[in-house]
Amino acid sequence: MAKPAADPHYLRIKTHLKEGMASGRWEAGDLLPSEGQLTMRFKISRMTANRALRELEQEGLIERVQGVGSFVAQLHRAPAVVQVREVADVIAARGGQHDWVVQRTERARASAQQAAELGLKRGAPVFVAVVVHRDSGAPLQVETLVVNPQVAPEFLAQDFSLQQPAAYLQDVAPLSSSRTLVEAALPSEDDARWLAVPRRSPCLVVRRIHYSRGLAVATSRWVHPGARLQLHGVFGAGT
Repeated sequence: MAKPAADPHYLRIKTHLKEGMASGRWEAGDLLPSEGQLTMRFKISRMTANRALRELEQEGLIERVQGVGSFVAQLHRAPAVVQVREVADVIAARGGQHDWVVQRTERARASAQQAAELGLKRGAPVFVAVVVHRDSGAPLQVETLVVNPQVAPEFLAQDFSLQQPAAYLQDVAPLSSSRTLVEAALPSEDDARWLAVPRRSPCLVVRRIHYSRGLAVATSRWVHPGARLQLHGVFGAGT
């Protein structure tokens, strides 16, 4: 009996990544190993690694962002338009009064995830601003903004009690597009304290990568108490 032919190398990579996603090693929105990392681990060509990632993208299992990397896609998706509005617009629609409190601004070192999302080296300098947005005095959102200093070198010198960090960033690097992930999660200890909710209270978390002229300039993470905010969407083409 003839010996079965070995699986092509790209199938080994696809199987490895699929098993990792199925087991929860990589969850929706997580950054997957790069082509270079797969090339080194499996001792294959970059073209082979690219084929494996390209086929996973075609199957709807991953999303690839030029110059950033490959991310686990949301599974079982239906065609949808889901509106994620700025918190100030949400508050205005409710008839409330929006204001914000800056919790901290600082210079930090990019984590591996932040570096990959912003196209930086791990440990490279980044600017961070944490803001609590309030609806008529009640906390509604914790916003954590991580900014590429090359895009906004004077970011930390601004008075963010007069202008929101995101608004300043929009002035210096007009945002042209974003990649968004919405998920349910528990708040961190700081988030729970700032939002005045129990540590085990479910929250709605929106994560975004912001682009200006095709360049990733910042990431943001918005945390909202689950009982205080809703998303509105339309599912199905043509509805």
